Amino acid sequence: MPSWLPILLGFLTAIGPISTDMYLPAFPAIEASFGTETGTAQITLATWFVGLAVGQITQGTLADRFGRRGPLLVGTLIYTAGSIGCALAPDLGTLAAFRCVAAFGGSASMVIPRAIVRDVSEGLGATRLMSRLMLVSGVAPILAPSLGGLLLGVADWRAIFWVAALYGVVSCVIVWWKLPDTLATQNRVSLGVVSLLTRYADILRDPTFLTHMLMGGFMMFLMFAYLGGAPGVFIEVFQVSPQIFGALFGVNAVGFIGMSQLNPYLVGRFGGGKVISWGSRVSAVAVLVLLFVSITGPFGLLSVFVPIFVAVASSSLVLPNSAVGALARQAMRAGSASALMGTLQFALAASASLVVGLLSDGTVRPLAITMLIGVVGALVADLFRRRALRRLAVTG
Repeated sequence: MPSWLPILLGFLTAIGPISTDMYLPAFPAIEASFGTETGTAQITLATWFVGLAVGQITQGTLADRFGRRGPLLVGTLIYTAGSIGCALAPDLGTLAAFRCVAAFGGSASMVIPRAIVRDVSEGLGATRLMSRLMLVSGVAPILAPSLGGLLLGVADWRAIFWVAALYGVVSCVIVWWKLPDTLATQNRVSLGVVSLLTRYADILRDPTFLTHMLMGGFMMFLMFAYLGGAPGVFIEVFQVSPQIFGALFGVNAVGFIGMSQLNPYLVGRFGGGKVISWGSRVSAVAVLVLLFVSITGPFGLLSVFVPIFVAVASSSLVLPNSAVGALARQAMRAGSASALMGTLQFALAASASLVVGLLSDGTVRPLAITMLIGVVGALVADLFRRRALRRLAVTG
């Protein structure tokens, strides 16, 4: 495997999370520009999620049929065109439509790099490579709003989409120039609708795929709860400035980065199964502390920030290992499995923002409760994961 391949895959993987969050600070400016009511810009986020859901389930099939390189190149071209459409949109409806187009294309960069990891590596090597991709996936949405805020400080909201389009152009160039096709021609498959649905059903019947996928999905739920609820907690409850809020996000990003880079060492020493279990347990303890603090009354900013930091950092031990575990037995259908995993996990995680919003009461409790839902789900999935692996060990 070329030494530059992880960097290239990480660069491509960042398209999805950056494009999801970079324009969030621009919602008020978008609404003012189009003369629409407060909150109407949320429709553009909804259509983005629709595009991602449809795109992910589609891109995996295309990657298994035509190889990795071609669908990824076409996907980044569609993403670039959609981003240009967003930058030129004359009204909110057009912006929402082009966001859906951009998401459909950008979903290729969320699905296909995971399939490439499965193509070129396995075991500890796959864990190391997946850890680097999960590092990008976890840090990008944390830092993207800050980047969007910086752009708004020097230009209007359309500049954000021009930057996204430029990112797409660069991605197209490096895919065309450097990315090899890691799926051999003899391993490519063409499936009809019925065969495709049967393929997905077969994948879901694999207990190792299902339990690992759910573990990763519920930890993503925890992360989305943090991303959706943290602004209300830190800015509204504790009245911190936007600059301090950005710094807190940055510290959490450092924690996530540090643990994700420690993950390969821990897996090599203790094994992926123990690391994924202990990562979820440490995160659970941190969330329980946060819940206790939220119920008894916060004892200051640090009493809330520290358990959040530990929970977020620990999640970086679960996310890459759950992805490796889910794809471990899917070598011949890695693209479809990666697509199914991405779609189901993203649908589960995206609901966290809705839950935080529904529970919102001006306190820390909604964030703590929503993060608790995520970590309890991960613990239950881990219980079934370990049972499934024991049964497979007995049956051979």
